[in-house]
Amino acid sequence: MAAFDGEERVLATAHHIVRSLGTTETMTDDMLKILSKFDDRFSSMNEVLPKKQESGACAESSQEKEAATSEKQPVVETNEVDLEAVEKVVMQWDMASSEAARACLIWECSRDEVASYLQAVDELQSVLESLNVSQSNSNSDRQDHAQSLQQVAMQRLEEEFRHMLVNHSESVDPEWLMETLLGGGSNNSNVEEATEADVHSSGEEEGEEDVPVARPVADLQLDLLPPEIVSDLSDIARRMIQAGYARDCCQVYTTVRKPVLEESLGRLGVEKLTIDEVQKMPWDTLEGRIKKWIQAMKVSVKVLFASEGRLCDQVFAESVATRETCFSDVAQSSIMQLLSFSEAIAISRRTPEKLFKILDMYETLRDLIPEIEAIFTGEGCTKVRSEAAGILMRLGEAARGTFAEFENAIHRDTSRTPVPGGAVHPLTRYVMNYIRFLFDYTETLKQLFGDKKKEVPKLLGEETNGVADFLGDDDKAKNNEKSPLAVQTIWITHVLESNLDGKSKLYKDLSLTYLFLMNNVHYIVQKVKNSEVRGLLGDDWVRKHNSMVRQHATSYQRAAWGKVLSCLRDEGIHATGSAASGVSRVVLKDRFKSFNAAFEDVHKVQSSWIIPDPQLRDELRISIADKLLSAYRSFLGRYRTYLETGKHPEKYIKFGAEDLEKYLNDLFEGSSGSMTLRRKSFSSS
Repeated sequence: MAAFDGEERVLATAHHIVRSLGTTETMTDDMLKILSKFDDRFSSMNEVLPKKQESGACAESSQEKEAATSEKQPVVETNEVDLEAVEKVVMQWDMASSEAARACLIWECSRDEVASYLQAVDELQSVLESLNVSQSNSNSDRQDHAQSLQQVAMQRLEEEFRHMLVNHSESVDPEWLMETLLGGGSNNSNVEEATEADVHSSGEEEGEEDVPVARPVADLQLDLLPPEIVSDLSDIARRMIQAGYARDCCQVYTTVRKPVLEESLGRLGVEKLTIDEVQKMPWDTLEGRIKKWIQAMKVSVKVLFASEGRLCDQVFAESVATRETCFSDVAQSSIMQLLSFSEAIAISRRTPEKLFKILDMYETLRDLIPEIEAIFTGEGCTKVRSEAAGILMRLGEAARGTFAEFENAIHRDTSRTPVPGGAVHPLTRYVMNYIRFLFDYTETLKQLFGDKKKEVPKLLGEETNGVADFLGDDDKAKNNEKSPLAVQTIWITHVLESNLDGKSKLYKDLSLTYLFLMNNVHYIVQKVKNSEVRGLLGDDWVRKHNSMVRQHATSYQRAAWGKVLSCLRDEGIHATGSAASGVSRVVLKDRFKSFNAAFEDVHKVQSSWIIPDPQLRDELRISIADKLLSAYRSFLGRYRTYLETGKHPEKYIKFGAEDLEKYLNDLFEGSSGSMTLRRKSFSSS
């Protein structure tokens, strides 16, 4: 009875151990083998263990293992044992000869099954290497057999490789990708959580299983495939490469990954357009395409291509050459498609409005070149690196050429319609705003035009047309210290001023000619003073142009008010030989009448003239008032009494000094004055 109780306790303990260890087939078999050595009394334990249900090739493999375990193997030569064992494993999964093998995948079975197959492949490779080293004629049949087995094994691995890639590859969602890279979302972990949550909620709504999604990792690179799948792919790729099937492996990889990458680019808005199609697009449409290109280029290089390269690194870690070939085959056509668009822009017809977008594209590509060179490495990607560098150079040439076309456009503006009221010409606004916007690209422009100081005549050639006159005295002495960008800008302003000088001659009134020049040069100076352009052109340039504004203002006052002021001179008023008063009332009355008529005419005309800048307008009014009111008060003080003692003095003295000052405030507002209404008020007072 005691012996029986002891056996029961041992049996119960064994049951507990087996249940604790789990129920996988391998662990169960191993435990039973160990326990069976003690006593056949434990054979009944099979009844308490759950059975794993398997089908297809997986089930057949398990049955063959059990049969192999129960049979006693004869002792034979090592190579023979290896080849025979390999043949059993390999042929069991031969798709050509087994329906079950075609219906099942090794990597969908247990990890033990995967390990067993990979071990068989490794042993087969070892056998072939040994036979190749021996070079014995007696082993030729054996070698042929081994090679046939290897071909079967490679076909199987290729199919497993393809299935894993197809099953787990998907294009990248562009919305959160754009937001992450361009929209300020810099916290990758938060993006990852949000993205996964979105995917899970979407899956629940649609009743679908969760699909592994690309997740952002450090440096905005993505896990394009789940890490465990990458590891399996790497295991397969390594063995196919070792067996001499690198090309087959690479072809499968490219066939799957290339369209996935192209789909991701398509979702980013990248279209397949020929150079001819791009060049035929209207500019409004092309502007939108360029904006999309800039975004797509940044995302593609920084994220998609970088992540695709990283995936190739992981899958083909054992072979740099295969890695470079596969990545080139997958990504080269996509990057070349993006570069082709920029090439079309670079060689398109040059018009001024394109310059800013060309500079945007230049800066984008310039900033991405180091990453392109780091990602597209190796001989297979030489064309990509060369093309990127070449297009960058051509975009630079296009920018410089478009800047030159901007100058030509100023020259060609020969509009013959004068601007009403002598206001700032649209060409002036366009050119100066253009220059101001250009200085958002200061560093790029310096790079394009060069930082080396050059002399103005040498840079601009013979057609300087007096550009040195627009350099200050200090700059004339140091004209070799002007940067090329500064000289180009000075030259553009000079071309503009020359054009404006020609347009000023369209006015029949000389005073309006000077007012027009004053307005426009003042506008140019203000645009320079209130922007980074001032730092480039220098304070001396600003001083010289402020002086030009004052000169034009003085010329305007002389032309516009000279006739009015001439009526207030003393010459000719004193009667010759008059002993009484010495003043001729007839001449005096004529002078006041002439003054009134001249002032009214100036007021009527110049109330419709325009000085857009409030400060300049006030300064000119004050300057006119200082001269006119001072002369009028003095004249009125000397001769008023001669008219007031006669009949109807109001016919001659129509204005008081205060009234003139009020009328002067009507000037340069761009509307007709109310002289009639005010004169009535004055006459009744």
